[in-house]
Amino acid sequence: MINNELKHSVIQDIILMKYVGMKPVVVHGGGPEITSMLKKLGKQSTFVSGLRVTDEETVAVAEMVLVGKINTEIVSLLNHHGAKAVGLSGKDAELIIAKKHLARVHEDGKVKEVDIGFVGDIEKINTDILTTLLNSDYIPVIAPIGVSNENESYNINADYVAGEVAGALGAEKLLLLTDIEGIYRDYKDKSTFVSTLGFAEAQNMIQTKAIDGGMIPKVEACIRALAGGAMKTHIIDGRQPHSLLLEVFTARGIGTEVVK
Repeated sequence: MINNELKHSVIQDIILMKYVGMKPVVVHGGGPEITSMLKKLGKQSTFVSGLRVTDEETVAVAEMVLVGKINTEIVSLLNHHGAKAVGLSGKDAELIIAKKHLARVHEDGKVKEVDIGFVGDIEKINTDILTTLLNSDYIPVIAPIGVSNENESYNINADYVAGEVAGALGAEKLLLLTDIEGIYRDYKDKSTFVSTLGFAEAQNMIQTKAIDGGMIPKVEACIRALAGGAMKTHIIDGRQPHSLLLEVFTARGIGTEVVK
């Protein structure tokens, strides 16, 4: 989303998928834009296990950027190119019910839970609004802000939202766009690229830190999607033009497929 040419390419690919009979649902993040806005406000960002530490001011900024800026921009682009798109946050029709997330940190072979503020875990995805929109020929565009039963806002990693939504809808595919080719057993060695990754190996690679940082939520999102009912999950390189179409319409596909 920070490369204008790629942004328009992805939008056009989503519309093509819609025209050939698929029912795309778009879930977006906005990490770089949130970081940029926080910097303008004099706040530095820190991360634990790939997730942003989020105090009350930060969650307000995140909601402003995700819902007020990025979501409306994506919806506008989709509509401009001929689609019918509707923007949503997790607050709309209580789409995403959330609770406080405790980050899991692996230290000395043990797992420690850390409170990182207004970062949410998903308790429930209410798919009624999504089903209504999809059946009415709209493309839902979801900003990853959830709401608790106490009406508190929670910033939720977009990968987790995508995984849970894919599972709840029983999606045929979950496609996660990132800025690397996929998963490596050793990211410094290109020959260790993994085209297919199973549950057990994925968990082991997280524990041994072969999968680290921002890739952790992506792999865990795939696991959540498959456990919830999605058919297939893929982590693909969004920097490659038309990566969505290459994954969906070619036999070989690209990136890393995470399987049960």
